[in-house]
Amino acid sequence: MKMALGLPRRGLGVTWPNPAVGCVIIDGLGHVVGRGFTGRGGRPHAETQALAQAGDAAQGAVAYVTLEPCAHHGKTPPCAESLIKAKVGRVVVATGDPDSRVSGRGLKMLEQAGIQVDFGVCQTEAKQVNQGFFQKISQKKPLVTIKIASSLDGKTATASGQSKWITGSESRQRGHLLRANHDAIMVGVGTVMADDPSLDCRLPGLEDWSPVRIIVDSHLTMPESCKLLETAKKIPTWVVTTTSDGPKFEALKNKGAKLITCAANKEGRVDLTRMMELLAEEGITRLLCEGGAQVNASLIRASLVDRLYWFRSSGVIGGDGLSALGSTGLDELKKMPNFVHVRTGQTGNDIWQEFII
Repeated sequence: MKMALGLPRRGLGVTWPNPAVGCVIIDGLGHVVGRGFTGRGGRPHAETQALAQAGDAAQGAVAYVTLEPCAHHGKTPPCAESLIKAKVGRVVVATGDPDSRVSGRGLKMLEQAGIQVDFGVCQTEAKQVNQGFFQKISQKKPLVTIKIASSLDGKTATASGQSKWITGSESRQRGHLLRANHDAIMVGVGTVMADDPSLDCRLPGLEDWSPVRIIVDSHLTMPESCKLLETAKKIPTWVVTTTSDGPKFEALKNKGAKLITCAANKEGRVDLTRMMELLAEEGITRLLCEGGAQVNASLIRASLVDRLYWFRSSGVIGGDGLSALGSTGLDELKKMPNFVHVRTGQTGNDIWQEFII
């Protein structure tokens, strides 16, 4: 099962709206006869690939699957049905599928066919791999990760706004890897105006793994000449706004952007909680935020953040620099959000840390 759990991580960022699943088939001699993981856009399924590799060797074999095999007819037949037709002898499943079309039905199909089913092996690890998919269904929001690159004292730019480059090239490469394994990357319109970013993945070999680019632009103030709009027909680009019509609305659509109209909060800006619901409805399961201090603070203030990656250089800017976080409205320490440190690493001369909440 641990081998199977290593496979779906290869597809994170491209399998949405479907989960990332891994499958390993072992014959009676303990040999691996088939392996597979969910393909781009959710097709083909992991079990389909593993069974195709195994061929006749699947008969009587053990299939290790990281998520309950699907039980419904979609673009492909149910994977539970495929396992039955292949006459596997036993299926070991890490965790269940919360999708109402599956949710126990896949396990039941296998058992009714006389196949031994063992459930719950490495369940915690399997849930972590597909946390975004599970949250899309149960919480109506994707897994939200904030990525920050700052100086040692938590500044993202000098007082004049200069920010390139606070961290080194190795950190930027790891940041691009984060982009590749997320479905979408989000910034606020302030970042677009200040940096004119591309928000693509520029790692060699992963150029076509660029995520959907999402800009939060409540009143459509972004320039039509920005890089994101100039490349919107090449890389999916979504603009979340409170506006539903008008010349600028149509101009951005003509550029190739997808416009998503969202309810406004009491300040007249995009309601981020409602926005997450809309993104989940669009199928987004993993969202990386590379926004500025205000967007980061707003996400934390709304309790929407699940994970934080913080890259710190060894340099110090000082009190006149721009902070990585804006105001969270905190007035009592007991209300302070507490992140749990889970990993630390080094990229060049920089240190990165991963936190969950």
